[in-house]
Amino acid sequence: MDLGIQNRVALILASSKGLGKAVAIELAKEGARVIICGTDAAALATTKADIEAIAPNNVVSFICDITDEGQRKNLVEQSIKAFGNIEILVTNTGGPATGPFEQFNLEDWKHLYNLLFLSAVDIIQQVLPNMKKKGFGRILTITSVAVKQPADNLISSNAVRTSLLGLVKSLSNEVAVHGITVNNLLPGYTNTNRLENLIHKNPKVNEVKETIPMKRFGTPQEFAAAATFLVSDRASYITGQSLAVDGGWIKGN
Repeated sequence: MDLGIQNRVALILASSKGLGKAVAIELAKEGARVIICGTDAAALATTKADIEAIAPNNVVSFICDITDEGQRKNLVEQSIKAFGNIEILVTNTGGPATGPFEQFNLEDWKHLYNLLFLSAVDIIQQVLPNMKKKGFGRILTITSVAVKQPADNLISSNAVRTSLLGLVKSLSNEVAVHGITVNNLLPGYTNTNRLENLIHKNPKVNEVKETIPMKRFGTPQEFAAAATFLVSDRASYITGQSLAVDGGWIKGN
């Protein structure tokens, strides 16, 4: 199936490792020109090299802390300078800290809101005008299945990420007439370093596998395949949706 992604320009946030990296690689395989970013210079260089092996001259990378407003602005400016446009935006963040409610003070909550919500809002605001002008755009926010079924010991993620659901649905209605789709992708328990760290801190997390109908954790490649379809031309009539890639873990519809 031709997804119509050839030569599309895609900016993927927090893409030096984990799910962001998997999405960037999958998009590159489909012929997209990708912009990756992260705070870990070594990991970013490795990911860029991996993508260049697949698609030479179709990847650029930038160091960027997405919690910093100035760095976000510079990221968008440099991305447009590199490839002339941003047609696909995938917002992503690292996982927030685990722990009970009492562990987080007000400053922690402000940081989490900036990391998980405001970073996405800011980048979307910067790329949206040109998408509307061109009459095409794909915006995909990566959050978590926790927005539909809260996970134990992840109150920070459970609480703040849900704000993206309202943003995605409302914004999708506003921009649909401009040929822009806005969707939300919810990763379930997926084999990443993040999950390994959670299991290391609490071995009982590994027992969650038994509550997943498929009796296994997902792979980053499976998640990336869903993301790539949603930002493709083939998904032009899908917008305002929150799709879980979770092996059936969420108990509701």
